[in-house]
Amino acid sequence: MDKLTPNELAFIALANEYCHALERTHECESRDQFIAQMLKLLPRLYITINDLDDDTYSEEFIDSALEEDVYDLVRDRVSQIMAEEDIYLEVFVEDMKYSDTPISASVSENLADLYQEFFNLIHSIQDALTETQHEMLCQCKINFINYWGQTLCNVLRALNAIYYGI
Repeated sequence: MDKLTPNELAFIALANEYCHALERTHECESRDQFIAQMLKLLPRLYITINDLDDDTYSEEFIDSALEEDVYDLVRDRVSQIMAEEDIYLEVFVEDMKYSDTPISASVSENLADLYQEFFNLIHSIQDALTETQHEMLCQCKINFINYWGQTLCNVLRALNAIYYGI
């Protein structure tokens, strides 16, 4: 493969845009402005990753490049802007089947987890050969299917409820 597909390039660009948005959370004028930005980015990320080829196997590994203190900084900034709206009730958790009490989740932690996934992808992919980039995107889609796709949907649902007062 000599070049990435338009869908692959679009996903990389969106992942990069998401990372920059979270890195600039402290520049948002209000929680509503931040949430509106997330409500525009998250569905596009979901749609774009689904448009990637369905290769179900990848030998490439996406290096963990994000340092813990940067993850914590991103999570803390989102937590600050979300304030009392940071915690929401979660129903799509395996433990919920066995629990008599509600299980909570954190918008800031969910968004930081997505940030970690995308940051690591962007860091790993930037200097790789095209074939390796394609493989890393395949691995990212596998991670989407197995992990972060549900995280994205859960936090999107919570942000939608907060934004629209549902």
